[in-house]
Amino acid sequence: MVVNAYGYIILILWITMAQPGGQEKTTALKDLLSRIDLDELMKKDEPPLYFPRTLEEFEYAFNDQGQLRHIKTGEPFVFNYREDLHRWNQKRYEALGEEGYGVMVLNPNENYLEVEKPEKPAAEVSPDGPDEPAEKRERKEEKEGKKKRDFYEKYRKPQKEKQTDQIPIRKNSTPEEHVLYVWDNFISKSAAKNVFFIAHSYGGLSFVELMIKREAQVKSRVQAVAMTDSVHNVWHQEAGKSTLEWMQEHCCNWVSSTEPLDTPLETMLPDCPRISAGTERHELTSWRSFHSIFKFFTATLEAQNSDTKPSTSVTTRSSNRNKHEEF
Repeated sequence: MVVNAYGYIILILWITMAQPGGQEKTTALKDLLSRIDLDELMKKDEPPLYFPRTLEEFEYAFNDQGQLRHIKTGEPFVFNYREDLHRWNQKRYEALGEEGYGVMVLNPNENYLEVEKPEKPAAEVSPDGPDEPAEKRERKEEKEGKKKRDFYEKYRKPQKEKQTDQIPIRKNSTPEEHVLYVWDNFISKSAAKNVFFIAHSYGGLSFVELMIKREAQVKSRVQAVAMTDSVHNVWHQEAGKSTLEWMQEHCCNWVSSTEPLDTPLETMLPDCPRISAGTERHELTSWRSFHSIFKFFTATLEAQNSDTKPSTSVTTRSSNRNKHEEF
């Protein structure tokens, strides 16, 4: 019978604990336990903790349904890759989960809280004497009839909208304010060395506003921006020349189009290049462009880590057609 070192020591401890004895044996047992480093014992027979750094190297990828599958077998991720090596399997699992990205999701569309308006208290009606005027009695009956009609209408349509007040969220009362607030309080203070943005629809406009207000900070932290069907307008937003030049080098806008995915499209604005998202549906542009966007980000990082200039690896307005034919 084969007994590994870990099992052998446990066996000794069990025998020791089973033997009769007094305080001296208990003290000796505690002393022995304090000298055992179970973590070190588990490391003895496990392979080195060297793992791939990308999903592709792990041979995994997300399919069209967003499910993680092995690119050769099509099987889901297997945690127990090596039997009886729980620690090694856990480290491998953690390495797979680290694609080099921390994700922060902004919510620029929620700018206020809706609270129901309190109902106005009904005015108290003093009892009238027997000599109540006929005109006043008719007005009273009409009011009572209206109350009854309102009651039955509410009963018949219980989903009738209630009167609400909108209370703006402090420092987040508009999408632009929200993006600026998150940048100032979270992104700019994070330890991330390379920041990437994916900005959909009005999110693209909000990013341009951030760029205008925090230009130096954005240039020093943000490596690339992927917009999807962005509605920004650099003329109306009065973006300066330096902002436009930076956007030409570091931004790309995947827009709704009948053309195949990544087909370069003409643009009249002097900002980021426009390419097709491969769909005419506005709400699907982010999903359809997912893989192209991360290829765009990866190319940016590769250019940063090499001796080449970013403009030779990052999509630019002038190199738009040639660069995206590689996708």
